[in-house]
Amino acid sequence: MKGFVLTASRVATPTELLHDGFVVVEGRSVREVGQGSPPQDLFPIVELGDALVAPGFVDVHVHGGGGAQVNCATREEVESSVRKMAQFHATHGTTALVATTVSDSPETLRTAVEGVAAVALAPGAAVLGSNLEGPWIARSRAGAQFPGALRPPSIAEFHDLVARSQGTLRLVTVAPELDGALQLIAAACAAGVVVSIGHTDADYETATAAFEAGARHATHLFNAMAPIHHRRPGPVAATLADERVYLEIIADCVHIHPALISLVARVAPERLVFVTDAIGATGAAPGLHRLGPLEVVVRDGRAVLAGHEETVAGSVLTMDRAVAVAVQVASVPLLVALQAASLHPAMALDESRKGRLAPGADADIVLLDQDLSIISTIIGGEVVYDPTGVLVRLAHEGALPEVPVPDVAAP
Repeated sequence: MKGFVLTASRVATPTELLHDGFVVVEGRSVREVGQGSPPQDLFPIVELGDALVAPGFVDVHVHGGGGAQVNCATREEVESSVRKMAQFHATHGTTALVATTVSDSPETLRTAVEGVAAVALAPGAAVLGSNLEGPWIARSRAGAQFPGALRPPSIAEFHDLVARSQGTLRLVTVAPELDGALQLIAAACAAGVVVSIGHTDADYETATAAFEAGARHATHLFNAMAPIHHRRPGPVAATLADERVYLEIIADCVHIHPALISLVARVAPERLVFVTDAIGATGAAPGLHRLGPLEVVVRDGRAVLAGHEETVAGSVLTMDRAVAVAVQVASVPLLVALQAASLHPAMALDESRKGRLAPGADADIVLLDQDLSIISTIIGGEVVYDPTGVLVRLAHEGALPEVPVPDVAAP
């Protein structure tokens, strides 16, 4: 079986940053990770000098990118769009993602999960499945979700979507204060779907009840939920207090202040999960775009609802940028930031082969320079992005197969 060895000044393992480390890849998996001299005469060696070798990023909340979004009219459009957005985000280090819908009609959501499933079930897919952000959310905290698509929690609709997804529905956001929400949470957990609380006005006690019912995730913490008050602590405090719950953060300094990114990284570093919440406009020119059924305006790196500029509508963030902002602006330790972009989201989904450089894990790897900019991306041992050609020699020698990535504009 073909393989290769990467050596670099820094290699990020699940628990530490190795200096003068190496990663041995055999086939589609990581064979060995270590420090010092790598095994000789085993596979071709690529010496990367001052580069950082890190696990590929895992984005569990991403609506689109490269001009494509998940909410589409037909299954064929969904399949094409999901492939395109995955290819785009691979150019920014994301090697696995969960394609995320926004609230829409029952027909559109059925089409979405069916289309995502067709991509996710393909061999070696970087798409892990679908994430439903709504429609079972609070109207008072709808944010950039279409109010006309919101509806009460329905276990029947949920089970129908699970069946249509062929087991690839991975995550769903629910406002726990809605009638029937706790029952839906229990049903989702029984079906093996991760439940996230979000777009919610729940009080502390109701949020806590959702966690007792099985919810284990919080959708973009602080955004679209009741804020902390010293006599009404609300869902944010309940989420921070429960050590079972993973905490999504959109680290773009648009959705939340960098001080809060830093605070969560200090209070709960082992539960921090970076997400992009990226929309189809990510990587495209500024101007008018769509998020599901709604129009969005992108200007100066900020996406807002058309006609409602006070309402942020997703983001144009990429995961490499999230890591860089966290480290360089919010002073998050590098290893914590890398874990939040890879290990923790994989753990939230119980994906034991993703988000880590360890023997037996998938060979999903991102190479970063000292400024945390992308050098190359490898998915399942295959080069999918290598603009500077640092891995070209290996590909030409046949040690490392190269998969071409469409020419997409970087944001």
